[in-house]
Amino acid sequence: MSRPPARLTVADLCAELEISRSTFYDWRAKGRAPRCIKLPNGEIRIRRTDFENWLDSLEEVAA
Repeated sequence: MSRPPARLTVADLCAELEISRSTFYDWRAKGRAPRCIKLPNGEIRIRRTDFENWLDSLEEVAA
């Protein structure tokens, strides 16, 4: 069984969340996306740990 990658591409993240690239970039522009790494070639990566922490931060506690 293979481990998930330590860093996700934008395409990976969008596929996992079932969102469009434009939604991701909109969230990013509004500061609502997980932390990103911009590589020297301009590509973006998201650390799996940052993604998981971001998802955890979105959990709502039932009232």
